Amino acid sequence: MNKGKLYIISAPSGAGKTSLVKRLVSDLDYLTVSVSHTTRQIRTGERHGKDYYFSTIDEFKQMIAEHAFLEHAQVFDNFYGTAQQSVEDHLDNGTDVILEIDWQGAQQVREMMPDCISIFILPPSIEVLKQRLEKRGQDSKEIIDRRMQDAVKEMQHCDEFNYLIVNDDFNQALVELKSIIISHRLEKQWQLRKLAPLLKKLKMSDDLSRGD
Repeated sequence: MNKGKLYIISAPSGAGKTSLVKRLVSDLDYLTVSVSHTTRQIRTGERHGKDYYFSTIDEFKQMIAEHAFLEHAQVFDNFYGTAQQSVEDHLDNGTDVILEIDWQGAQQVREMMPDCISIFILPPSIEVLKQRLEKRGQDSKEIIDRRMQDAVKEMQHCDEFNYLIVNDDFNQALVELKSIIISHRLEKQWQLRKLAPLLKKLKMSDDLSRGD
């Protein structure tokens, strides 16, 4: 079985990352999003183990002490982290894994797993980004202003990523995102194992054509 590939997808809040990843996972097989651990309160409609693994601060800090996280960070008043074992289990089973994390988490993961592929989603403009945050109708002006400040800091690190995608047209951005995943699945080392039965038959056909 081919081992899966690890993808990091980062973006400032409002760039459309979550919607793109949701469609990407829906459209492609053998692709999953890693479920993060968090200490924030569960929200209406969320499920433990599906949206997040919800834990107490003490439980989270215990996992840090045990070096259980591939990456972790504090965002405002809450902690978020990716459990290394769950990611490796998916990869060993041949499933590609997506980590939706910020640039700081991406740096941590690249140090531990340098063969991962990183993708940064950009908005078409800072004005469009602010409009998207305002249209959500979920946050106060103060929170939106803070998210905008964080977005600028986040985008300053986009050149650390392997790929950059501008989410101006959703369908075009989705096509570009899919093309990255599909192209890596066509790499020689992956295809040689996947196509082993076919390659064996083709080589036998070549022997027959030469009368060997």
